[in-house]
Amino acid sequence: INMQRFVFSFLCFRFKDNRKDDIWLVDFYAPWCGHCKKLEPIWNEVGLEMKSIGSPVKVGKMDATSYSSIASEFGVRGYPTIKLLKGDLAYNYRGPRTKDDIIEFAHRVSGALIRPLPSQQMFEHVQKRHRVFFVYIGGESPLKEKYIDAASELIVYTYFFSASEEVVPEYVTLKEMPAVLVFKDETYFIYDEYEDGDLSSWINRERFQNYLTVDGFLLYELGDTGKLVAIAVIDEKNTSIEHTRYNFQFGHMDGNDYINTLLMDELKVPTVVVLNTSNQQYFLLDRQIKNAEDMVQFINNILDGTVEAQGGDSILQRLKRIVFDAKSTIVSIFKSSPLMGCFLFGLPLGVVSIMCYGIYTADTDGGYIEERYEVSKSEIESQEPTEESKEQEPRSGDALVPTVQGPKDVLEKKKD
Repeated sequence: INMQRFVFSFLCFRFKDNRKDDIWLVDFYAPWCGHCKKLEPIWNEVGLEMKSIGSPVKVGKMDATSYSSIASEFGVRGYPTIKLLKGDLAYNYRGPRTKDDIIEFAHRVSGALIRPLPSQQMFEHVQKRHRVFFVYIGGESPLKEKYIDAASELIVYTYFFSASEEVVPEYVTLKEMPAVLVFKDETYFIYDEYEDGDLSSWINRERFQNYLTVDGFLLYELGDTGKLVAIAVIDEKNTSIEHTRYNFQFGHMDGNDYINTLLMDELKVPTVVVLNTSNQQYFLLDRQIKNAEDMVQFINNILDGTVEAQGGDSILQRLKRIVFDAKSTIVSIFKSSPLMGCFLFGLPLGVVSIMCYGIYTADTDGGYIEERYEVSKSEIESQEPTEESKEQEPRSGDALVPTVQGPKDVLEKKKD
């Protein structure tokens, strides 16, 4: 009942007519998708929370297999796909599928692109609330135009603010104005166009904290930065010294399920793996890590080429990935919906089997008829010299010989 009240599946014509008048947060799903079924209770909580706080964002979901034309219009290629629709714009959600993260995304994207900070109190409030955020300081300038362009592209990931120089905290030292700053990890960094290059690329690199709890979504986003990503694969439920000594690294991941799928390998827990997101290579430990010095030496060995790289994006690895993904997809379908799996794969196999059987039996019958025809023809030909010899026998003797049937009679008998 609550699902019907707050998170509803809307009709095609109603959505097309009214969607630009409101802000929509939509889950495009497929009924057979296992990940979609896992998201469903979380999506219900999102709808209830957004309704209770009076958010202007309307929450809904759509069966993309039934309304494929609308799904194609918004570029839906996988399930589930979460999009926030705001006027003519559609923003993709690529974060963790948790209630808090999805609601945070909806608040961030549905609001102003660049939020003003009118006072120091507001600035301090934003610092306490957000772990990473960007601030433009100054008046109108070409840098501000670039900042607005970057914000329109990256608002799905982080917050963008603007402020005057008087609002900035006293510990911030600005050498020149205007300026773009990122605040994170209890410090700040200033954008330098000559050293950091394109502003959007710099923001995309700096939107992450220095140390992260890594999951599949975050690891995918880190791929755009081109950085080497060192991950400690641990068991968070195990608090022994053996498991906690790796927590000083760049990031950690709870469990090895996702990393095993990514590397198509079986890693033991705990361990450390370094991923090169630019070429899909990865590096495994070549030593036992006992302290920080061992870890630094391991990273140095990666940089100087001592540690052998594995994986990559070669043709062989791509073929291996295709086979692995196909196998994983088939197993996932059968686990989530055995009947659907039997239908999807059993029906084509049954049709192919019937076709092969029909072709085989047709060839067999044709060969039998042809063989029977050849045998009959050979028998007739063998009768001809016999009959000629029997016709000549009365001429050589006086004895009466019974009349021998001609070839035509033999054919008629065989026909009967």
